[in-house]
Amino acid sequence: MEKIYTIPVNEAFDACAEDHEKGCPFCEMFRKVQENELDLILGASMMEPDIRIKTNEQGFCDKHFSMMLKRKNRLGLALMLESHLAHVAKESRGFGAMKKIDKINHSCYICSRIDYHIDRMFETAAWLFETDRAFEDKMRNQPYFCMNHYHKFLEVGKNEISRKKYSDFERIVTKVNETYLSELSSDVSWFCKKFDYRYDDEPWGNAKNAPERAIKFLTGSLTETD
Repeated sequence: MEKIYTIPVNEAFDACAEDHEKGCPFCEMFRKVQENELDLILGASMMEPDIRIKTNEQGFCDKHFSMMLKRKNRLGLALMLESHLAHVAKESRGFGAMKKIDKINHSCYICSRIDYHIDRMFETAAWLFETDRAFEDKMRNQPYFCMNHYHKFLEVGKNEISRKKYSDFERIVTKVNETYLSELSSDVSWFCKKFDYRYDDEPWGNAKNAPERAIKFLTGSLTETD
């Protein structure tokens, strides 16, 4: 049975295979889902009563508040804040207020939406590996999987892929990351050497942005708000 996230998963894997500067395909999916959710919450979803109930209850994390502030619909944001603040005021009163406020402070409507969609996309990627030979080749052509998504992909694969095929899946994903990690480590080492006067006349090669690439590999750079 085909799953609804096949298209965005294939698109992200295709895009990252074609342009290695994009990095991890799951980070690419994350960015697109995040942009879509921000557009929806400040647009079509803003006045839907069931959505407003959820945003009142969950609120938003500091990152997504910041991202919404950078968008043009400040009135839409203010309308959501108006009803959310009313909810916060109500929950702040009476017995059990501390527990209720702690729950609000540690939840985010957009984060929960992203998590839901990304979880489905991991499952779909594992399903595509199991059922589509072409997707196996796409996996081999990825630049890398950031460390957060590398762990998640292996974990989901373990649960979703048959035991017969999982060993191939794990080998392919691991090989992609081992190859990139080896190249990245060499570039970071060369970056360090370039600050030694003995290497002044040597070319930089791919090392000039090695620290940025290393951080992107290690963290996924999912806190970017560009």
